[in-house]
Amino acid sequence: MSLQKGANVPVPSARVRVELGWRGGPGAPDVDVSALLLTAAGKVRSDDDFVFYNQPVHASGAVRHEGRRQDGAGTLETIAVTLSAVEQEIGTVVIAASTDGTFGQVAGLFVRVLDADGGAETARFDATGATSETAFVLGELYRRGGAWKFRAVGQGYASGLAGLATDFGITVDDPAPPAPVRQPAPVRQPVAPPPIHRPAAPAPHVPRPAHTQPPQPAPTQPVRLSKITLTKAAPAVSLAKQGATSGGMRVNLTWSAATPARGWMRKGKEAVQLADVDLDLSCLWELQNGTMGIVHPINNQFGSFDQPPYVLLDQDDRTGGSDDGENLMINLDHTADIKRLLVFVSIYAGATNFAGLQGVATLYPPVGPPIEVRLDECTVPAPVAAIALIENVGGELIVRREAKYIVLPPGILKQQAVDLAYGWGMGWEPASKD
Repeated sequence: MSLQKGANVPVPSARVRVELGWRGGPGAPDVDVSALLLTAAGKVRSDDDFVFYNQPVHASGAVRHEGRRQDGAGTLETIAVTLSAVEQEIGTVVIAASTDGTFGQVAGLFVRVLDADGGAETARFDATGATSETAFVLGELYRRGGAWKFRAVGQGYASGLAGLATDFGITVDDPAPPAPVRQPAPVRQPVAPPPIHRPAAPAPHVPRPAHTQPPQPAPTQPVRLSKITLTKAAPAVSLAKQGATSGGMRVNLTWSAATPARGWMRKGKEAVQLADVDLDLSCLWELQNGTMGIVHPINNQFGSFDQPPYVLLDQDDRTGGSDDGENLMINLDHTADIKRLLVFVSIYAGATNFAGLQGVATLYPPVGPPIEVRLDECTVPAPVAAIALIENVGGELIVRREAKYIVLPPGILKQQAVDLAYGWGMGWEPASKD
């Protein structure tokens, strides 16, 4: 059902997908979707009630940022909402969009609500007439009389996602202003010492009952909205220049399904199905002393964080059932020991190539903004994808976007194909997880 601005419609489904869509093109800015969970007062309870690319899952599990995919008309980014699981304190789930340009540059912007099980469209709102807005509240799911409804809102903001989030009670981590220039202190002239006064006799000490101060809660960390997206035009970033020179950096990989493409990629057995595919996040490593190897789940080569290779794979998620997926942890305290790291993903089982999927790898340094690498849609029969190369250049780690799908030469193993493509020069033999 197509809605006009301000109109509403009942939402009968217990589980919905809220899709934000737009058409891309040359010079078109990127768009991100987010959700805010509000009480009856119209504010969040805490920063945890904000679901977006840097905080993709609400603590209740009821609202989830599920990434993006392509369809025939453009790009879709999805928020999944289990309405039956939304906490009773929450009366409204606001669906918002933000862009790194203006919405006047974004064509075909819309939001729609779909039944998560059957896919039927409950509501759709097409946002038109945007000019200089950098953020939008497109719609909201809200409770009325024990049931849920969706309202088309269409309210624009010129202050971006930070301004929108702040209006709803989110504490945003804005970049610190430049430190003020210190002026030289004025020269003080010597002065005569003050007269000496003898203190009066102290009053008798009266013991007071001891009072234990209650423990003070740890200060809440503000939400970090900034991120760096590596592209073909801007493919690299220095961790040191972002302030990330120590601590642990997490590398997370997520996938979303796209509409099946034409040609060989339409074949059912050739297309990746998230329900039954086993993807392995992996890393080829080389240290400054010449040692090299691989971190991956095969033969339980999970690596080590505190010892060489200073890269650790946290788990082998064989079913895709883990909320956090698979993560690599890189120990930046040992930057001087690292020569290069190549982060890649391979299909272990369930499909023969990456047709129909888009991947997003996000690097979370201990300080500074997250670094995002998007894998374009696979257009070749490749079971391996190189994501990012992290190299030590002059004592600092440089992250470079790769986003390359690798086709296997005859008789070559998947990991070996990555080795050959990037010149690691290791020996390989077949192995399995079982």
